[in-house]
Amino acid sequence: MGDVGVYVHWPYCARICPYCDFNVVRDRGRGEAQAALLRAIVADLWAQAERLGRRRLISIFFGGGTPSLMDPDWAGEIIAAARGLFEAADDLEVTLEANPTDAEAGRFAAFAAAGVNRLSLGVQSLDDAALAFLGRNHDAAAARRAAEVAGRAFPRLSIDLIYALPGQSPAAWRAALIEALALGPEHVSAYQLTLESGTAFDRAVQRGRWAPPEADAAGALFEATDDVLGAAGFDAYEVSNHARGETARSRHNLIYWRGGDYLGVGPGAHGRLTTPDGARWSTLTPARIADYVARVATARCGVAERERLSPSEAALERLLMGLRTVEGVALAELAALALDPATIDRLASGEYIEAGADRLVVTRRGRAVLDRITLELAQSAASG
Repeated sequence: MGDVGVYVHWPYCARICPYCDFNVVRDRGRGEAQAALLRAIVADLWAQAERLGRRRLISIFFGGGTPSLMDPDWAGEIIAAARGLFEAADDLEVTLEANPTDAEAGRFAAFAAAGVNRLSLGVQSLDDAALAFLGRNHDAAAARRAAEVAGRAFPRLSIDLIYALPGQSPAAWRAALIEALALGPEHVSAYQLTLESGTAFDRAVQRGRWAPPEADAAGALFEATDDVLGAAGFDAYEVSNHARGETARSRHNLIYWRGGDYLGVGPGAHGRLTTPDGARWSTLTPARIADYVARVATARCGVAERERLSPSEAALERLLMGLRTVEGVALAELAALALDPATIDRLASGEYIEAGADRLVVTRRGRAVLDRITLELAQSAASG
């Protein structure tokens, strides 16, 4: 069997951002509830790993939530357990998501000592007004300090940014990107602000309090992202992710986009696993913290839902995830979809995709309208 990654979901946040629809809760301080969650995560990791056998571990990713709020020793305990359960790669990537508050930055050295070697810093913006709009609990000065501390503590630094804010111009966004690059990251994740159903931002827009940019304006910001980061030596290896060379790419995210295997531990964590017979399985743990802890206590394993994907479901997932990357998807992996050749030819003639003998790749023009491209291809499979 191939390589495997581990995703660890730590659901606690100091503040719930108005655009967030992740499985998160307010952090009320460390106590027995959080200690119980740690014990459940480690026990779940052991149980799920036993089912996989000895495989090469290439990535551990602490996401959330805000995993930098956890005790660094707890992160070290999870890392040590994962290393013991699998054959850890010599260049094992261990990523921690963090916010740039002074309190969290003060603990970066401890996380590095625990085994974290890549930090994903949620800068989001270096403009105080934008940060206030986004509901962040740090200002631009704190973000700069955190990036400086992170650069000393970790060999690899990634920063997250959000664009397509109300009234944001391409010129302002270009200036913001240049300023962010001065923080010294090797990797930049630039996400367009999206309205997720049920979030505070979704409700505010429905009430007419503010409006997101029109599609053309958002497209101009997307183009500006590629231009500025490309000129700085970053390749757009995925529609929202840019790295200074291949070694700077997020190994864990590439597992997702390439259809690799990963197990998920923690409340509401997803997993994707391939069994020796070639079957593709999706797994999901309970979303509520108490339910997850109870599930591990009674069933030993935290997985509450385990579903075998049909060949067409697995192929559709490869289409949706793989087309996000510059490498695209092998046509052999999409065979179960029986994609309509006429749709492929039409998209290729419009220079939205490149359709080679063995691969589908979305062009730069196509990445700007990626949702439309993948929808058309998926619909062609349904009707073909």
